[in-house]
Amino acid sequence: MSRALLSAALATVLLLTGCASSGGDRSSVVVTTNILGDLTRTVVGDQAGVTVLMKPNADPHSFGISAQQAAQLERAGLVVHNGLGLEEGVLRAVQAAERSGVATLPVGERVNPISYSGGENAGQPDPHFWTDPGRVREAVTVIADQVIAHVRGVDEKVVRANANRLREEIGAVETTMSRRFAEIPPQRRKLVTNHHVFGYLAQRFDFQIIGAVIPGGTTLASPSAADLKALADAVRAAGVPAIFADSSQPDRLARVLAEQAGLHVAVTPLFTESLTEPGQGAPTYLDMMRANTEAIATSLTRP
Repeated sequence: MSRALLSAALATVLLLTGCASSGGDRSSVVVTTNILGDLTRTVVGDQAGVTVLMKPNADPHSFGISAQQAAQLERAGLVVHNGLGLEEGVLRAVQAAERSGVATLPVGERVNPISYSGGENAGQPDPHFWTDPGRVREAVTVIADQVIAHVRGVDEKVVRANANRLREEIGAVETTMSRRFAEIPPQRRKLVTNHHVFGYLAQRFDFQIIGAVIPGGTTLASPSAADLKALADAVRAAGVPAIFADSSQPDRLARVLAEQAGLHVAVTPLFTESLTEPGQGAPTYLDMMRANTEAIATSLTRP
């Protein structure tokens, strides 16, 4: 082979290697939050690798990622994220991956999102759609469609079958939730939480949101003394028997509110924005919904 031909061949190899290195093989899925991670892993099964960036018990509003994880995003076949302003610490990395040609799926935007009805974020899109199992069933279908469309090497029949099984399981949990919540007297179907996270659940199962200790849709906000007093007055007027605090967040603010209300109000932990390690109560989405349903129903029917 002549020197010219050898140089041309070497240049071609280097070019192809560079393209593969920068673009990745597009045969994996990267997911931002662990709730979506659980759903995606179940849908994908053994058809592709799934990397979940958010650790158990983390806060989706504040978790960040390393440079190595950001690079994983840009090599993926598909990036699954919640969107609607939830993952504030990884948004730039997701956008960078999208600019580099990676398919991205903002799941919250695809499941008919609602807006916050109160607090500092009133009127803005509410990203906490996972508290409504009906919308999560829709999300499972959307995830399956995008995995099939963008991830190399997956078997469509297997992915569809996985998604159908998961949708059935979520439907069974929704039936249980409806039955259990129906046992709560109408005058007690009222929720006070650490921050505005249950708008979708309230809409689906006919609860009234009295308010939140943190007057916004993110745990990064802080309530003022006036916010606490106004909510305490609302709690007193509504006569709610419990305040619900995120299990991964300190419940000090909820206890302060209970003291300011001058009433005996229980503070009940819920799994609201993150899954847990195995053995800690909510290692999967289905476990989380079952645990929260029982905690809410028990707290609101307590004498």
